[in-house]
Amino acid sequence: MAERVRVRELDDDEGKRLVRIIRRGSGSVVTWRRAQMVLLSAQGMPVPRIAEVSFTSADRVRDVIHNFNADGFDSLYPKYAGGRPKKFTLPERREIKKIAKSTPVEHDLPFSTWSLTTLAEFLVAEGWPVDISHEGLRVLLREEGVSFQKVKTWKRSKDPEYETKKARVEHLYAIADGEVVPDPDEPQAIFCLDEFGPLNLQPHPGRQWTERGGKHKDPDREPRRRRRATYTRPHGVRHLFAAYDLTTDRLYGHVKTTKTRTKFLEFCRYLRTLYPAKVRLAIVCDNFSPHLTTKKCQRVARWAEANNVEIAYTPTNSSWLNRIEAQFTALRYFALDGTDHGSHREQASMIRRYIIWRNKHAGDKRLREIVNRANVA
Repeated sequence: MAERVRVRELDDDEGKRLVRIIRRGSGSVVTWRRAQMVLLSAQGMPVPRIAEVSFTSADRVRDVIHNFNADGFDSLYPKYAGGRPKKFTLPERREIKKIAKSTPVEHDLPFSTWSLTTLAEFLVAEGWPVDISHEGLRVLLREEGVSFQKVKTWKRSKDPEYETKKARVEHLYAIADGEVVPDPDEPQAIFCLDEFGPLNLQPHPGRQWTERGGKHKDPDREPRRRRRATYTRPHGVRHLFAAYDLTTDRLYGHVKTTKTRTKFLEFCRYLRTLYPAKVRLAIVCDNFSPHLTTKKCQRVARWAEANNVEIAYTPTNSSWLNRIEAQFTALRYFALDGTDHGSHREQASMIRRYIIWRNKHAGDKRLREIVNRANVA
């Protein structure tokens, strides 16, 4: 006759630990049930009776007891494997996302847009090793943040070097996102730079919490705060030079009276001081004239070459490629909407305080939502 299965002899500490697991009642239900089986076995209850109390099979009870005798308390905690592995690796998912965001014409297909059927057939025709269903493709694209949307009006770039510039900017973003390993001579820190403004002393539209009006209004309520009218603006304008560090997810900004090449280089020198001289930097900016190197003025190119910096220009009419644009959307939402500053000093102070807050709360949920919604690059 086979020997009856029973848990090994427990000491006082092990018995108390089992009781704590059962009495606590929190955590994994699987752990609680396994601890209950072990404790009942230690109290002398036979396996069939434990199976009845635990609403499981006798074989399952025996497995739990054998595992506890072999591995101790580690066997009480479930080791979830995470389910079936994904069919596509991360690089493959990124490639599918890239294809879905392109147009079929770019792949020599006579279609204006991708359908799930067309996209799936194209992937199979291109020799992808794993077949994918339409619903699986929809789920994959949704997980990658891609959905089927209406096409909006867009000014198309006529830059003859559009593809070259766009590819370089996207490669720098891939370095910052950790998707590619940079070569030894490539930048290790990437900034997105642009000017925000002009900053006028004017009431900015926005929203506020106030008491209801109409037939449900309180007759004794205070009048609703309104924006003042500005017929003249004699105080001039200011400009915010801002840079977004993709490596550290930090925003930097200086308010200037003008946006000239001299002011641009001043701000670039400040960015250069944020990293050691041996670290190569890349600054992504648009084709605004103070950013450019011209025949008459070579200062930008000379400074970049002398300070181990690469200036990467976005194509003409393609400032949307600059990721700092999404940061400007958040700046406008959090710091400027609904304001009416009395002086440029007050306005600049508000912007500086927002930048400090933003860098301390880069993971703020609302901030991430606004940036992700506005970010198209």
